[in-house]
Amino acid sequence: MELLKARIMQDGKCYPGGILKVDSFINHQMDSDLMMEIAKEFIRLFKDKPINKVVTIEASGIAPAIFVGYLMHLPVVFVKKKQPKTMDKMLATTVHSFTKDRDYSVCISADYLTKDDHVLFIDDFLAYGNAAKGVIDLCQQAGATIEGMGFIIEKAFQHGGDFLRSQGISYQALATVESLDNCEIKLRD
Repeated sequence: MELLKARIMQDGKCYPGGILKVDSFINHQMDSDLMMEIAKEFIRLFKDKPINKVVTIEASGIAPAIFVGYLMHLPVVFVKKKQPKTMDKMLATTVHSFTKDRDYSVCISADYLTKDDHVLFIDDFLAYGNAAKGVIDLCQQAGATIEGMGFIIEKAFQHGGDFLRSQGISYQALATVESLDNCEIKLRD
């Protein structure tokens, strides 16, 4: 997606340790026009899948997931990082956050993820694949089918995509970062 790639090169910032900061337009302050184009591209990529629910995880995946759900006229459910006192029939797993370098116990209500669901998972980044692994686990617990996973940005050098391919998961990334060596952003063509 050329619009996204141009924006990453223009406004993305690189930090040591493989960190790409895109908080000025994706995951803190959001460019709603760009987010709409991102959603349209995800829909184009997954249009042939029998999706009936969009799933994401707190917090940075919520905005793109809502745009996708809105355009597809589908419910959007997000996996929570804290269990609400009011949640019944909870499914839970542990996810390690690369950005925050900590483990989270994440949960979703079994009322909102069931064996009848055909899920499209949407998130901002695919790095090591930890969030994706958590969602895979939750979907397995619920008996839901993962029809696809969409990521705004994949950091190929952190191998989350390799894991998803090894599991037979259909996924798409709208921009793929090949390297952040020496704090220089190198995108795949």
